[in-house]
Parts: sequence; structure tokens; C-alpha cells
Amino acid sequence: MLGRRCPPVPRLCPGCLGRRCPPVPRCALGCLGRRCPQPPFVPGMPRPQVPASPPFVPGMPPPQVPASPPLAPLPQGTVGQLQDSGSVQQQLLGPVKELTWKYPEMPVEPTSPPVQFQLREPVSVSSVAATCDENMVHVQVKKDLFGSGELIRASDISLGGCGVTGEDSVAQLLYFQSYLQACGSQVVMTNDTLVYSFSLTYIPTAASNTSAPIVRSSGAVIGIECHYLRFHNVSSNALQPAWIPYAATKIAQELLVFSLKLMTDDWQFERPSNVYYMGDLIHFEASVKQYNHVPLRVFVDSCLVTPYPYAASAPSYLFIQNHGCLVDSKLTGSSSRFLPRTQDFKLQFQLEAFRFQQGDTGSLYITCVLKATAAASPTDAEHKACSFVGQKWAGAGGEDQLCSCCDGTCGSRKARDLTSVSDSMWEKEVSVGPVFIRD
Repeated sequence: MLGRRCPPVPRLCPGCLGRRCPPVPRCALGCLGRRCPQPPFVPGMPRPQVPASPPFVPGMPPPQVPASPPLAPLPQGTVGQLQDSGSVQQQLLGPVKELTWKYPEMPVEPTSPPVQFQLREPVSVSSVAATCDENMVHVQVKKDLFGSGELIRASDISLGGCGVTGEDSVAQLLYFQSYLQACGSQVVMTNDTLVYSFSLTYIPTAASNTSAPIVRSSGAVIGIECHYLRFHNVSSNALQPAWIPYAATKIAQELLVFSLKLMTDDWQFERPSNVYYMGDLIHFEASVKQYNHVPLRVFVDSCLVTPYPYAASAPSYLFIQNHGCLVDSKLTGSSSRFLPRTQDFKLQFQLEAFRFQQGDTGSLYITCVLKATAAASPTDAEHKACSFVGQKWAGAGGEDQLCSCCDGTCGSRKARDLTSVSDSMWEKEVSVGPVFIRD
């Protein structure tokens, strides 16, 4: 510094009780051998011994100043002999605790136990049925089209652009009816057949009564085909003679086969088991196979239930009577009814399972009288299928006006006992049983 005084360096003197001592000037190496001023005297404090500075010799390196030793902390409770500001702060604030802070760690999510889960695979459902006659096609569609419980709207489905022609709100069914050359049909001719093809198209739309633009079903296109033999007459009906020779009756009777079967809940197959529980619906399907005969329409004229395999046993319950009136739903409030007819040679109905109050054997035997008429013949009071649904009578084929007689007497003929069945080719007694009912 070429002789200039160095800036004062503050020190902490012993006995100052934490107060800063007056600055003590020092001489730098450039003081040119002059004595530095002495620090001011503090009472009770010995004067520091300042060694004399060596004389300055040109060309001689400056002396090395030894580094100050590190300051040791004072023991707890010691007053005086403070060495630096850190020691004073330690004495005033107390002992310094060891730092225990560390970086926070992310919480560990508990691992869940293994879950037994299997993805449900979609299964095919039978929700569309079609019937082809001489010049028209009849299509029946379940509102639960995909078997998922979501019902479709009639406005979202069409047959080749043609809308729904009928709807059953009880059975949740939609009906289409179209001529073979209408509703966008396409015809293909092969060597032996004519094939009419239709497209049943379902396009889901959002509900109009909500602002949510979502749908919960997928669109679908279902193909429907009607096959006809090219070398087969399908346009004319046979004439019914006023009298039927005995020989013709016996031949025709051998060609007609009546049947009454227990069906599965989806009506697709014959049920392999005849065991039911109380409250179950027993599904029956009556049919007639016509072979070389003219097209026929089958009816269930009457049905009797007994606990034994013969119709004359007691007790007994006639749940279909009066030429096709299913009275069980009216008498007991059950869900028994005829299903809407989809094919003339087939008729389906359901009976809610029950047991006899007296004489119960745990089994039921059902004996029915089936009748068949020409499909071209109109229905009448003696050829009908009526159910009591919604506090009124309704026909399975739409013949509601013929069902009004179910509360009285239908037809001019007397009621026929099941044991006296005619030998006519149009009528046959068939039985099903035993049907076991479990609690």
C-alpha cells in the first residue's frame, strides 16, 4: 500500500462480553519500516505484544503471515473468553441442534392383491326372425337387439329404408312387413332358386329429450334372405272340396305331424330338462309339419293339467278352454299368455309353474288338443289364440275382435271333452310330461 494505513480489522477481545472491540490498526508490508500506531488501551486487558517489524530490505520477499487457527466453540454456560461472533450467537441462542431435515420422499402406494378378473366376451344373440310367404316377408326384431338390456328405438331401425309397421310394447318386439319387390330388396337367380335379399339397418341416434350427444350401442346391418324354388308353384292355393273321401282323409292324416314341445327361454331349442321351480315360466311350442300338404295354421283348442299321466284323473286344471282362450292369467293374475304368432304352422305360449294344493305329486302332465286349418282360411271364434293381457283379451295373430267371446261361450258347437277327440286330419291330441316342479 506504499506506506498508507491499512483499513482497520475488527477483533473480538476477551472480556468484552460479546461486544466488538475497537479496531486495531495494522501496518501492511508497505509501511516502509515505520511503527504502526498502538491499539487503544482497554482496562483489565493486557496490552498485546506487537513484535517489531523487520527492516525493509529492497529485493527481499515480504514475510509470510501465519494463518489464524480455527476457532473452537466455547463450552455451554461459559461466559467470557469469546472468540468470534458465532460463539456469541451460540451463547445467546443456546446450543445448536443437529439438523434432521432431509428431502421429502414420494409416498409409496400400497400394492393391491391379485384380482380374479375375466373380460366378458360378447356373445351372439338371436334377436331377429323372418318369415317368407308367397309374396311378402315378415320380420320380427327384439328391442333388446344386442342382448345387453338396452332397448332400441323404433325410429333408429329400418328394413331397406322402410319403417316399423307394428310394435308390441308388452313383448318388446318390432315388426316389419314388406312385399318381396319393395323396401330396397335385391333378387338373385340361381339354377334352382330365386333369392330376395333385404338389409335390416340399425343406426343409433342420441335421445331427443337430452342434451348429451352420446349413444350406448353400435350400429348394425343384418341381412335377410328369402329363398324360393324356381320350379315350384307358390302362387295358388288348393281348393277345399265340400266333402272329403275317407281314403283321402287317412292318407292326409299320415302326412300331418302335430307336436307339443318344451322350449328353452330364448325359444330357439327344445329344452333338455323338464325340471322347473315355482315362479318359472314353462315355454310350450305347438306345431304341425305339413310335408306335401297345403300351408296350414295351427291352433291350441284346449289344454288340461293333471298330476297323473291320464287326462281323466283328479284334480285337474283346464287353463286353455273355449276354443283357444288362455284363462290362467285372468283367473290367477299370472304371466301366462300366447306369444305373437310369427309363423302359421307354429304357435308358442307360456304357463307360469304351479303345484296342486291337494293331491300334489310334484309333477304335472299337460294334455292339449291341437287343430290345424288351411293358412288361407280366415280365423273364427273356434280357431283363435287369445290371452288376457292388460285387463283385456288380445289375439296372438291380431284377431282381438274374436277374443271378446272368451268371457262367455265361443262357437256354436258344444265344448268337447279331451277324451273324445275326432279322427279328423285337422285335429290331434298331444301330451307333455312329466314336468317336475320344485320349491
